[in-house]
Amino acid sequence: MEAENIIVSIIIWIIVGGIAGWLAGMIVRGGGMGLMGNVVLGIIGAIVAGWILPAIGIVIGGGIIAAIINAAIGAIIVLLIVSLVKRA
Repeated sequence: MEAENIIVSIIIWIIVGGIAGWLAGMIVRGGGMGLMGNVVLGIIGAIVAGWILPAIGIVIGGGIIAAIINAAIGAIIVLLIVSLVKRA
């Protein structure tokens, strides 16, 4: 039973990461990275947002929509940092 929960959690991470990465790619010009890149970007974005947003006092809430918004905000931050590094 626990293995099924882990698999479902991983699938949700992939779906949320993909949506968040796609949204960030749409918002940041030239930020799209393809399907796998968007999933990875979204997951990294979720980690970044989970660390930064509570530290500055921003809490969006719970649920899948809040997870997508948090991950997209983090992915946008990551894309902006990557674009700044590429320019330097």
